[in-house]
Amino acid sequence: MALTEALIQVPEDVRDRLVRIARDEGMSLRTYLTRLAHSVEVYTDQERREQSERALKALFAYSGYNPTEAEIAESDAELERRCAHLVRPRPAQ
Repeated sequence: MALTEALIQVPEDVRDRLVRIARDEGMSLRTYLTRLAHSVEVYTDQERREQSERALKALFAYSGYNPTEAEIAESDAELERRCAHLVRPRPAQ
């Protein structure tokens, strides 16, 4: 794998935290950031829609359940409600 340099500017406390986590995991910061980057799945809106369609098809094939748009919207709202407390506000700068 070819290596390249990247300058990423983050607050000092963030850098220190990343260095500490990497050290505690027994790896270099570069190795830790590489592992972190590969563990995060980022999708485009189109990819999320396609993934959702595949999941709904699999659900139907497995159970015969075919939710209506209203049921999907209700489930989405319930998930948002349950996850709302997980989002931490960003500190004021």
